[in-house]
Amino acid sequence: MTKRLLIDARQPEETRVVLLSGTRIEDFDYEAENRKQLKGNVYLARVTRVEPSLQAAFVEYGGNRQGFLAFSEIHPDYYRIPVEDREALIEAELAETQDEDAEGEADDAPETLGGDGPDEEDIRPRRHVRKYKIQEVISRKQIMLVQVVKEERGNKGAALTTYLSLAGRYCVLMPIPAVVAVSAVKSPMLLTASA
Repeated sequence: MTKRLLIDARQPEETRVVLLSGTRIEDFDYEAENRKQLKGNVYLARVTRVEPSLQAAFVEYGGNRQGFLAFSEIHPDYYRIPVEDREALIEAELAETQDEDAEGEADDAPETLGGDGPDEEDIRPRRHVRKYKIQEVISRKQIMLVQVVKEERGNKGAALTTYLSLAGRYCVLMPIPAVVAVSAVKSPMLLTASA
């Protein structure tokens, strides 16, 4: 099935874009000159309602309607973990660091570089995250930083995320994830043409 992107920019005050899959409309979006765009904006939001049945929260971020924040779009740093779970996590991390120290002292063999070892170790820190439900870790009136992922449509509010991404000309800043990555310009012609 072929996908086509149709753009209508005949009127200077409005641009319409349609994504077609065969003859079926997959997505429709428009941008009007008199309407400001919310997508990509970052707001300080307050949780107004937590819906356990949807595993989502509704937040007040300053738009016309409340925004929709799915549980999968909430970074674990925003979780309000119960005290006993937090203590268990701290104890598990202490035990893990003690085990790693004991292994480091016992292993006197020289290290090899370049992946010649039998298996590659993951160098990222391990997080022992229990599977929580949204009502256990997110509460009303909680403040969080959100970014608009999808504009308001009809009577639905905007879709939000706490995984921020700020796009620049040559790089994208993603302040929350623990993994740091750099993307490079593939063609030097792009640098000279746009400079």
